[in-house]
Amino acid sequence: MTALWTSEAIAAATAGKASAAFAVNGVAFDSREIGPGDLFIALKGEHSDGHLHVDQAIASGASGVLVSQPVDGPHILVSDTALALDALAQASRSRTDAKIIGVTGSVGKTGTKEALYAALHRCSFGKAHRSVKSYNNHVGVPLSLARMPQDSQYGIFEMGMNHADELSALTRLVRPHAAIITAIAPAHIGNFPDGEAGIADAKAEIFEGLMPDGTAIIPHDSPHYPRLREKARRHTAHIVSFGFEAGADVRAIDVVAAPRGGSLVTAKLGDQSLCFTIAEAGQHWVSNSLAILAAVRATGGDLASAGLALAEMSGIDGRGRRHLVSLKSGGKAMVIDESYNANPASMKATLQHFAAEAAAGRKILLLGAMGELGEQSAQYHQALAQDIERCAADAIILVGEDMTYTAAKLEQGLDRGVKMSHATDASEALTEVAKLLSDGDFLLVKGSNYLGLSAAVSALVSGEY
Repeated sequence: MTALWTSEAIAAATAGKASAAFAVNGVAFDSREIGPGDLFIALKGEHSDGHLHVDQAIASGASGVLVSQPVDGPHILVSDTALALDALAQASRSRTDAKIIGVTGSVGKTGTKEALYAALHRCSFGKAHRSVKSYNNHVGVPLSLARMPQDSQYGIFEMGMNHADELSALTRLVRPHAAIITAIAPAHIGNFPDGEAGIADAKAEIFEGLMPDGTAIIPHDSPHYPRLREKARRHTAHIVSFGFEAGADVRAIDVVAAPRGGSLVTAKLGDQSLCFTIAEAGQHWVSNSLAILAAVRATGGDLASAGLALAEMSGIDGRGRRHLVSLKSGGKAMVIDESYNANPASMKATLQHFAAEAAAGRKILLLGAMGELGEQSAQYHQALAQDIERCAADAIILVGEDMTYTAAKLEQGLDRGVKMSHATDASEALTEVAKLLSDGDFLLVKGSNYLGLSAAVSALVSGEY
């Protein structure tokens, strides 16, 4: 097996000095994730210093460490480990001939990235690489690049942002051959004085890193489509739109519900037609699938493999995974885990799908507040009440301070037979859920990540509640 990196190559990439010769097969900056043969990068943060965990990393099997101060054990000494990580990422990108795809958007990034990986991993016989989890920021993206094997045929990288100019730096590291914007929605809108237009501009920064003759893939049905197209045109002549409306280059022309959930889709790609199944339910997944097909075609992948991958996709933890949990009171309940994050667009899409669920028992909502909405938070949380009402849920548990606005709006028109409570945190919400759940119930859990609703899901799945 060829090593991912040798100490010689790491030192050359980072302008560092190696204390000894060694080779590594993985890269990590969290000492808790270190496995045998890994490189540990000792990053310094506001509240932590990786150098304090070097001994732990070596004890866990690290073959070497990247540090900015001398340590015992095999290491590469550099002046700044954060800059060295970026340099290692740049070296990784420069040494590969892989086709690279960058993915951003207000919603759907991780699911799209995972589906692209599944499609391209299949057609390249295991030679695809992608960023894991949601490693999409100024540390996660270079780490994901540094982990890419040199002989990869495809690389898929998720890129996120909270402020303007963040994607600009990330995309110049990734240098994608194809860049996708899944959708524009009011996520992190509190950080953008210009509202969604500002978010669209920030997301369009992904096109700044496109390779020559690269392809920009943008949502045709978005009200910001003209703005995105204009931004893309500054960096490439190859622009592909996707959507449901006439005029989209990759268009869903027929969508019907699949017998076992999900959707059966017929899509038009220029002069080609493709019929395929999506295991994941909801119109937002149909939209994501069109962007996926566009990217696969733009990078020379196999469309049939993409269709098979979409048919086999299962939910991702925190983003739609379903758990049939055993209850202490007896029986089983279905828990739909959407706990990773929430914004107005993803809340609407998720609640619309939940409204159509064919539940054997009661439908219960555990909904957390949506973060980073700034001065418009009250407005967005009030508007959420209408989508909740359409779910016809039997019980509703709201979590977080901003859900006060939602609760007040719901109280004006909610059916009196619906149980509603308002918890201050995830622990209190779990207590409420444990009292409610009974055999056959469907529970949807969704909220912004800072509330920690994933802990409530974990407790229900493990039975430790």
